[in-house]
Amino acid sequence: MDSYDVVVIGSGPAGEKGAEQAAQFGKRVALIERAEHLGGAGINTGTVPSKTLRETALYFSGLQQRGLYGIDYSLRAGLSVRELMHREHAVVAAERRMLSSNIRNLNVTLHNGSASLEDRHVVNIVGSRGASQVGGDIILIATGSSPFRPPEIPFDNRLIHDSDTVLDMKSIPRSLVIVGAGAVGVEYACIFAALDAEVTLLEEHDHIMPFVDSEIVQRLIHQLKTIGVRVTLKGRVTGIRSEDAHVGLDMEDGSTGIFDMALITVGRRSNVEGLGLERVGVKTGERGRIEVNEHFQTTVPNIYAAGDVIGFPALAATSVEQARVAMTHAVGRGPDERVSPVLPLAVYAIPEISMVGLTEDECRRRNIRYVVGRGQYKDNPRGQIIGDMSGMIKLVFSPTDRRLLGAHIIGELAAELIHIAAHVMISGQTIEAFTRAVYNYPTLADVYKAAAYDGLQRLERDEASRP
Repeated sequence: MDSYDVVVIGSGPAGEKGAEQAAQFGKRVALIERAEHLGGAGINTGTVPSKTLRETALYFSGLQQRGLYGIDYSLRAGLSVRELMHREHAVVAAERRMLSSNIRNLNVTLHNGSASLEDRHVVNIVGSRGASQVGGDIILIATGSSPFRPPEIPFDNRLIHDSDTVLDMKSIPRSLVIVGAGAVGVEYACIFAALDAEVTLLEEHDHIMPFVDSEIVQRLIHQLKTIGVRVTLKGRVTGIRSEDAHVGLDMEDGSTGIFDMALITVGRRSNVEGLGLERVGVKTGERGRIEVNEHFQTTVPNIYAAGDVIGFPALAATSVEQARVAMTHAVGRGPDERVSPVLPLAVYAIPEISMVGLTEDECRRRNIRYVVGRGQYKDNPRGQIIGDMSGMIKLVFSPTDRRLLGAHIIGELAAELIHIAAHVMISGQTIEAFTRAVYNYPTLADVYKAAAYDGLQRLERDEASRP
């Protein structure tokens, strides 16, 4: 049995970073991956493929140009999703090459096969070449997550899909129902609407994406309807079935629907099946989420976990940081190292939305005093140039010390622009950081200035109105 300082299970963003960080600390590292390719869902089935399809849909639909030029593009009938993914093949291939190169350069030993814990220091590996074992002082579980498949739904990967199989659709459906309006459901609703499908988005609750500021959500819903998405809230599905070439849907209110295809996006579950966690005492929670402390240690001190397998926020960027902190703690290089409390999030809808810090809703719930400032893309020269008339930057800040509490953006390049606000928050700066900054002209970043001035004017009016 080969012995290592660190054994990492899973090669997605968390696994890759964990292996690399441990190797950079001079540790002997083994990386176990059961799939054919490295990279996990981030590269192979989730983030990169879906975002590539989004860009392709935007290009062919002309949605990015309609506000400026009034152009409408037509798509050839019968196109499959895969035919629209030419660019994805190149991007994925490049990412895989880079990942493999990094692993080789750091002398990380790759083992192909499915892993399970024999005990707290020994991992069994079963692959195409047979069974073997590796030992490790430290073990990092970074096996990611998969779409949750409710047992009552008859997934057939032909008419009824989850977010892993949707990219294998044989053709773009004329009508598509998406059950679940979380980030994944919303993103795919936008993509398929841009590809000229009639999209119905169902959510059983009275809101979509509760982690997003409600004002931003309302703007997004308006934009979804603008591009043809039918949004139905409080729409609980009681039955779904394949009917020859169509999908039948029954609703709690007694209504029914017939669609070409269905996409079920009702959350994810941690990939822990077969790992043998119960054998060694690693505690898990709902849908298999591994429980960890602030250092990402499990209930077994030498076994760590990071990434989607531990649950929310389940994003590539945060997964990488979790793994870095986990390995820094595990090898004793940074016992007090923590993941930044300032974590930007993005939803690649059409339009993009992104956020960092507290929402206005959270401030209300926590009885935190706040002031809001808004800047509109339509009032900005770059917004006019690119034809984005509905974009907005919303800043939430404290009226006492004027420190930024949160920022929320909807519109073109939201996922990029949010990092400006994140750095203001990380450095503890006030709202004046935006008014004092110099941004290139014309740029969307300049909308921050408008939002900051709007907020300061509101603050002055509020202070002047007090007795």
